[in-house]
Amino acid sequence: MVSRMKDSIRRWPITTLSGLLVILFYCIFTIASWILYPDPYGPLTHYLSRLGNYDHSPLGAYFYNVGCILTGLALIPFFLSLRIWYTERKSQVLLLLTGQFFGVLSAGALIMIGIFSEDQGAPHMTASSTFFLLNFIVLILVNLALLWHTKFIKPIALYGIAINFLSLGFEILIGGPIVEWFTVFGALIFVALISMNSLRLSENAR
Repeated sequence: MVSRMKDSIRRWPITTLSGLLVILFYCIFTIASWILYPDPYGPLTHYLSRLGNYDHSPLGAYFYNVGCILTGLALIPFFLSLRIWYTERKSQVLLLLTGQFFGVLSAGALIMIGIFSEDQGAPHMTASSTFFLLNFIVLILVNLALLWHTKFIKPIALYGIAINFLSLGFEILIGGPIVEWFTVFGALIFVALISMNSLRLSENAR
């Protein structure tokens, strides 16, 4: 049974494997840093990056920042492997390729968030702002490209676009930490959905 499961996992596409690592890395290290945070903490009152602030959580910050770096590293093969969704349409390939390019840049920005923690001020704010801007661009480009693929589950792409514009709307109307939490975990759900759809595509191709 275990051997069969291992063989099955080995046949998973890189998109699925790296997507799973993205979710596990971020969630596990975020939860660990939250547990170690010495004061009351929650999505209504604190931004996620506060977990990586060494002034507020000297031990827990290591977990959050390492988690951001590992998540960013896992995002690189995730975006690069989206090439399995190329079609014969040059315009679709160009759109998805552009989304992949910005996706890799957003992964780099996330790594920088882990390197330049919140207590470092301006470098962290630059990395954070860059990440969320690139994330917005990526979700638009990638989802528009995937809508053209006959094997892609259309509601997933529509979800990704909806999360994007809901985040923008909430930022304008509400603002505050809760919007960041909504954006980040909404994007993680999107990664999970693409990972599952990519697995389905791979299985159908065999």
